[in-house]
Amino acid sequence: MAPRRWISSAGMMNPLDQFVPRFDFSERHHIDIAAPARRIMNAVAAYRTQDDRLTRMAIRLREVPARLLGQTQGRPLDRSDFTLLERRDDTAIVYGLIGAFWQADYGLCAIPAPAIFQADRQDDVCKLVLGFTLHPGPGHRRRLVTETRVFCVTARARRLFTPYWYLIRPVSGLIRRRMLAAICRASEDRAGIGLSSL
Repeated sequence: MAPRRWISSAGMMNPLDQFVPRFDFSERHHIDIAAPARRIMNAVAAYRTQDDRLTRMAIRLREVPARLLGQTQGRPLDRSDFTLLERRDDTAIVYGLIGAFWQADYGLCAIPAPAIFQADRQDDVCKLVLGFTLHPGPGHRRRLVTETRVFCVTARARRLFTPYWYLIRPVSGLIRRRMLAAICRASEDRAGIGLSSL
């Protein structure tokens, strides 16, 4: 599978391009929100997957093999495991994760700084970015887009990750949509009547 590159219809650079310009797998979802941009992006930054019951159940199910094998996973994988790579004012937030995600313990690698994420690697891991970008939406709303990209560093990593991606993708999509709905509720609840504060 040849790596792909995202090009916006407006010709603008996607902030994810700075960290994963070429990728093997991707997924995008969006929601329209009636709230100020700063409130929306602060809700993105504050969101934790542990706050959603279905997401917690899905993660626990994913970690059954580790428990059966007697491997100690510790706490479930959460958004706090991601490294903040960049926040562009109130328009974008990008998080990164490096690991061998098909392994029972996710094979996570430490990312103490964004430069470490961007550095070239030769080991059998994948680089994953989770981005949130804000765009004008219909009416007085703003459109929040979340995009996940995965770049497999080696051909072996791509072979190992491919079946895992297609296995988890339906659940991953559901989690992303629930995440966007929760961010929307948090943003609009805090906005009071909403449109008057835009």
